[in-house]
Amino acid sequence: MDRFDAMRAFVRVVEAGSFTRAAETLHMSRTSVTQLVQQLESHLRVKLLNRTTRKVNVTEDGAVYYERVARLLSELEDVEIGLPGNAATPRGQLRVDVPSPFANMVLVPALPAFHAQYPEIQFEMGASDRKVDLIGENVDCVVRGGEILDGSLVARRVGELRLGVYAAPAYLARAGTPAHPAELVDSHHRIVRFRWNRSGGFPYAMHRGEETATVGGTHILSIDDGNAYLTAGLAGLGVLWLPDYMAREHALAGRLAPLLTDWRIDPMPLHIAYPPNRHMSRKLRVFIDWVSALMAQHAPLPG
Repeated sequence: MDRFDAMRAFVRVVEAGSFTRAAETLHMSRTSVTQLVQQLESHLRVKLLNRTTRKVNVTEDGAVYYERVARLLSELEDVEIGLPGNAATPRGQLRVDVPSPFANMVLVPALPAFHAQYPEIQFEMGASDRKVDLIGENVDCVVRGGEILDGSLVARRVGELRLGVYAAPAYLARAGTPAHPAELVDSHHRIVRFRWNRSGGFPYAMHRGEETATVGGTHILSIDDGNAYLTAGLAGLGVLWLPDYMAREHALAGRLAPLLTDWRIDPMPLHIAYPPNRHMSRKLRVFIDWVSALMAQHAPLPG
């Protein structure tokens, strides 16, 4: 048994969730991958995987072994790539989770440029606004707006999202255009409420000179997905608080109207967060640096 090949096969099976998908990514037969994992278990005298006809689950011992081996293989890859004269580029699978509007409007449209520079990095991307268990779900990093309060994660601030207040023309024709944030709590006004399950969220503090207003308001819809939140505002269900990158195209096309433009909202920080107990592979480093450069165009940090 080649122990390196066996460890690599085991790691791919855990990440892919099946022997078949692991074999496809390794360009090996399913039988070969199965034999390598069985030989590894025999060598270690430990059961690493529970197999059923439908899926593969890692055992408790297998989970511990996976964390150590995945880090070891990643470090070995970096050592090889870092050798003088080695023209190899970062490679392998990168598991990330990003907010759905950010994925649709910023990240995915820019990925062709990243792929041209790093063609051997493969993404497994979750596009969601949910709270992700990075360790339990084996995610390398997440991109999130707001403060990162989870002290078990390392967070790097990569941008500042400017926020504005918007509503659809159909909504304003029905409810009127507010001249002051306090008007949004009137009975004839409605907001679309974004339901956060992490730090930050609604209501936002708004500032004008020495005056500060923190607005709640009545909602008919509370939602936890950014794309659906935007769609609700476009449908005239209420007033929205949006980052510039989400609102810009719709405002230019007249589908959304900016409100209370003489008021300022503190910008929302954008972070990349990752577990501190994992070796930061070169592929993760180049991705974080790339997102930082991308946000310097879309939402630059102050100073």
